[in-house]
Amino acid sequence: MATTRDKIYFASDFHLGAPSYEASREREQRIVEWMDSIFPDCKELYLVGDLFDFWFEYKKAIPKGFVRLQGKIAQFSDAGISVHVFTGNHDMWMFDYLPQELGVELHRKPIRKTYNGKEFLIGHGDGLGPGDHGYKFIKKVFASPLAQWLFARLHPNFGISLADFWSGKSRAANQENDEKFLGEENEWLAIYCKEYLKKEHIDYFIFGHRHLPLDLKVGENSRYLNLGEWINYQTYAVFDGEELKLEEWKEW
Repeated sequence: MATTRDKIYFASDFHLGAPSYEASREREQRIVEWMDSIFPDCKELYLVGDLFDFWFEYKKAIPKGFVRLQGKIAQFSDAGISVHVFTGNHDMWMFDYLPQELGVELHRKPIRKTYNGKEFLIGHGDGLGPGDHGYKFIKKVFASPLAQWLFARLHPNFGISLADFWSGKSRAANQENDEKFLGEENEWLAIYCKEYLKKEHIDYFIFGHRHLPLDLKVGENSRYLNLGEWINYQTYAVFDGEELKLEEWKEW
């Protein structure tokens, strides 16, 4: 008896490539096994940014590794499952490789979707909310065609190694803050959600980036879910058509 594909899944912040090849390879296997487990009833899959700890597409080359995840994404697409991939702050230099080769729909900004009468706003979450002006400036610089052209002039052996080092330094500097709940009044994405609700209604805000699984009420009938990450938590969200739940993969 065939299983009905009626669920929508959300996950983010795999950070494949960090902190070491061995740890990343083990995490990739967990992710692939999780994807195997959801394959029978998955209608749509949202991968909400920072799948890779660093990513840059040269015209004729991409970073080495991660082929098991890429193969699994292609399997979903080939089966007719819509796969949405969002760029994050670690992998904003995705271009046409994943859409062309894996059949995904690539998003660079938050998108709004309606499922069964419920309004969703989905995005990675970087650069939203108050403060963090330094990062917002750097993001604009990195998003510029000039910065991308200049980086592409570097040989991949040097460019990717340099970026891996920089990415690791950034993650280490922010790790302590990532692990602390700041309180609803200080969680910048919760603040963003509450400000957004002043303009229009959203039932579910779904973000990544924060690295801390969160399920917060931000309005009378509105919730903000942060998907967490897969280095420490293995958390994801699932919408069954009626209810959105934050869950943890525990089968590994």
